[in-house]
Amino acid sequence: MTAPRILVERREPATLLVTLNAPERRNAIDQEMVDALHAMLDAVASDDELAAIVITGAGEKAFAAGADIAQLRERTSADAAKAINSTVFNRIEECPVPVIAAIRGYALGGGCELAIACDLRVLGESARLGQPEVKLGIIPAAGGTYRLPRLVGLGRARELIYTGRMVDAGEALRIGLANDVVPDAEVVDRALALAAAIGANGRLAVRAAKRALNALSRPGHDGAVELESSLQGPLFDSADKRARMDAFLQPRDRPATSQ
Repeated sequence: MTAPRILVERREPATLLVTLNAPERRNAIDQEMVDALHAMLDAVASDDELAAIVITGAGEKAFAAGADIAQLRERTSADAAKAINSTVFNRIEECPVPVIAAIRGYALGGGCELAIACDLRVLGESARLGQPEVKLGIIPAAGGTYRLPRLVGLGRARELIYTGRMVDAGEALRIGLANDVVPDAEVVDRALALAAAIGANGRLAVRAAKRALNALSRPGHDGAVELESSLQGPLFDSADKRARMDAFLQPRDRPATSQ
């Protein structure tokens, strides 16, 4: 039997610790992991006692180095219309309780999009974040083009997306991509402490605050989701995308995944 793609553990009465569990693949976000995240979100939807969720990655190398490139290479314009990763990341953003990303190592492509779909981000000193999709002939189409500008501003988001470069933990904190940076060994504990601080407040008040903040910070959200998918479709079918992903999949020393 293969290991479950995510591990779910109750911490304290009111916090859920969710661990992306494919460390040998740097926690690549494949269809099985997406399905597991949907199941977790289904399970917590009616949990009135829950105050916060912490998401982290197994192992020391990555929070999530991106989507599974082998699967991504085979996706077509029809798959882009399904918004496979975008749908689950939207659910994380819209989850009734605050979600905190606890990040060590790489959070690239889809891993970065998962991180910025969370309410807060605690980074270890080894954290490296980025949206390198253009290097593979596609775009960040699971929320990257509209969530990243909200956090770092349009000009900085343009630079990061157009160049595909990574930022380290210190730069992430300076530009607003991180809420806190701590030593790697303290990342999960710091995120859990933040969750506990949230849990000490009124449950209904925090949930109401999240709804209000989401509503006020997301003008044109539905249109942005549709636009990403419509622009990604032709790219998924392009020869350039296949050639770039074929080259990426050749054995070499690199983060192994992207969007």
